[in-house]
Amino acid sequence: MLRIITLNLNGIRSAASKGFFKWLARQRADVVCVQELKAQAADMTEEILAPAGFRGYFHYAEKKGYSGVGLYARHRPGKVTEGIGIPGGDSEGRYLRADFGRLSVISVYLPSGSAGPHRQKAKFRFMDHFLPHLKNLAAEGREILLCGDWNIAHREIDLKNWRGNRKNSGFLPEERAWLTKVFDELGWVDIYRRLHPDTTGEAYTWWSNRGQAWAKNVGWRIDYQIATPGFAASAKRVAIYKDRRFSDHAPLTIDYDYGL
Repeated sequence: MLRIITLNLNGIRSAASKGFFKWLARQRADVVCVQELKAQAADMTEEILAPAGFRGYFHYAEKKGYSGVGLYARHRPGKVTEGIGIPGGDSEGRYLRADFGRLSVISVYLPSGSAGPHRQKAKFRFMDHFLPHLKNLAAEGREILLCGDWNIAHREIDLKNWRGNRKNSGFLPEERAWLTKVFDELGWVDIYRRLHPDTTGEAYTWWSNRGQAWAKNVGWRIDYQIATPGFAASAKRVAIYKDRRFSDHAPLTIDYDYGL
């Protein structure tokens, strides 16, 4: 059994101070993808670089205290690739790929457009470059898993207040149509929805810090594990951990009947 976890940390040092790595040590995970490091190489402690049983790999943003992704693995990958040549995207540390035999696991963090029109434009630019990349990935003939915060809720059942968010970043018609294209035209599989096609409130992975979103479960499902069909078919169990909070996101854990 292969266990893979993904979590937007909203700051790796903040998550560490809230007990994330102590929790992780008990999860029996094989690969862990993390996003929004908000740290540079000089900020990383030994606990963060190599927590018990893991070796960490990171793609940092050039801007301090911003973005960045990472991947922890118990088995040393054959190859690690940072970035994909997306203008403006690679400098923000949004993509890290690790190859394990016939399987590639990718930690990815799509931009948020909620800070204003300039960031929404940057998000659309990233999406425009990322779609052909996803097409090329699918054509590699490998099993590939993309884990991370895509900053898009795909369907109405993926967020609590869908009616009020139809003009907001993360649930814009163009964003949702783009994600439909990823699934329906390119053939990638949304693994949570493969296992739980109709679940609503229990599916959320992110809650705004405004109001009482967490307390009232006014959430969004924007964190995904998305895979090639062959690997997706091996998914057996999914869990979203909400007993403790390490971030404004919740860890998404999926078990696969697959051996590295």
